[in-house]
Amino acid sequence: MDEQLAALRRWRDASRPVACVTIMRAQGSSPREAGAFMLVNADSTSGTIGGGELEWRATSAAREALCSDVGPRTLSVPLGPEIGQCCGGRVDLRIERLDANGFDALERSLLQERARRPTLILFGAGHVGRALASSLSALPLRLIWADSRSEEFGTIPQGVEIEDTGDWERIVADAPSGSGALVLTHSHALDALIVAALLERGDFAYVGMIGSVTKRRQFESSFREIGLSDERIVTLVCPIGDRGVRDKRPEVIAALVTAEIVERLLHAQLLERAL
Repeated sequence: MDEQLAALRRWRDASRPVACVTIMRAQGSSPREAGAFMLVNADSTSGTIGGGELEWRATSAAREALCSDVGPRTLSVPLGPEIGQCCGGRVDLRIERLDANGFDALERSLLQERARRPTLILFGAGHVGRALASSLSALPLRLIWADSRSEEFGTIPQGVEIEDTGDWERIVADAPSGSGALVLTHSHALDALIVAALLERGDFAYVGMIGSVTKRRQFESSFREIGLSDERIVTLVCPIGDRGVRDKRPEVIAALVTAEIVERLLHAQLLERAL
């Protein structure tokens, strides 16, 4: 979405004609869901409605719309033998050349969608933290990356918010309800303090900590000593990214944990919206 917002603004500022292709309805097996859209200008696109023959046809139709004054049109595409596919579904597309009002309305919609993204706080800028920041930055999240050691961040992925401070208490306190947190600092003692504060709040949708089963058991004992209930303690995810793969390379750990975040934070939020 950020890439689409940037393209929308860039093309509007350059006065480039742009068409928007939106999936209005998706039936059966389809590559994208209703509401997915792509932007098309004379020589490039931004976003996707699923790729392949479907997207090629939609792009061609959108470029035809850019060369005419015809209003919005609809295109119904069967995803079967007629276009060389075997999905068996069907999508109905709306193709519209954007005017000034269309640009503004789409920009507002994208900004509203971005504001609804869940917050994920990544504590720690070590080798696994850096791999995670890179992997997680591609997800539709508000990603806050915190570490007091400013020199450890390295290359900061686009869109990631940096907190180069030791004031982790403020960061935890300021997080919106329903946020997620990943804790992997350079210090086990600091890990314990941060996780205890996160669990004490009780309204985080996901709290994960890097470490072994042994580390978890030791932390559980200390959490009970300070009065945290088992009901809160059991919500801690540790080890993180435990999907049956044993691989200690940072990039692989990051990929496994990113899949976990999609499942436990992003999709959990989507389910709550649907309910």
